[in-house]
Amino acid sequence: MSLFKRLLNPNHKSDKEAAKAKQSDRSKYFPEEKLPIDEKFTYNFKKNGGKFLYCENVQEVREAFDNILLENDWYERKTFCTDPDLAKRFNGFNLDFQTDVNAALFLSTCEALVSQNGSILLSSNQIKEKKLNELPVNFIVFARTSQLVENISEGLRIIKGRSKGRIPSNITTIKDFESKQEKDFMSYGSSTKNLYLLLLEDL
Repeated sequence: MSLFKRLLNPNHKSDKEAAKAKQSDRSKYFPEEKLPIDEKFTYNFKKNGGKFLYCENVQEVREAFDNILLENDWYERKTFCTDPDLAKRFNGFNLDFQTDVNAALFLSTCEALVSQNGSILLSSNQIKEKKLNELPVNFIVFARTSQLVENISEGLRIIKGRSKGRIPSNITTIKDFESKQEKDFMSYGSSTKNLYLLLLEDL
């Protein structure tokens, strides 16, 4: 049973309970057990304030997308989207797709989902040459479980491998998904986004 299915199972032990049970069974001299990549991403992504909806098939993706629009009253709103295929996938929801960043929301794919810090790896394939602070505050990102990577270096290797010599520019990560009154120096100048992740199971 995948992590995402376990999260949907109310009878399943909480992560804290499971971790406590594991810890009691292990000697303090054993090396720390490494978390599965999907579990680590989920923990860090939610810690960053992100909201994700796990979907087992395309129909569930469309239903989740519809619920997001309904919850936020985003029907018939201007939607910044640079991917014609993605706009076609979500056609039929009365959205005004355009390439103008002065929109209510940003609909996009991503390059990778980084488990190490729960961030979303983007490039000019998704955001062209725009800076994060130039993009709409509201993000809906469509991704697949096969895009989970351990760290940014692994994500960059994947980008390089599929680029065939034409590596995209403007590679960046976003990991600040909720407003914080106090920010440390590491988050200074970062652009906070209200981000939903539609995650399709494809493994």
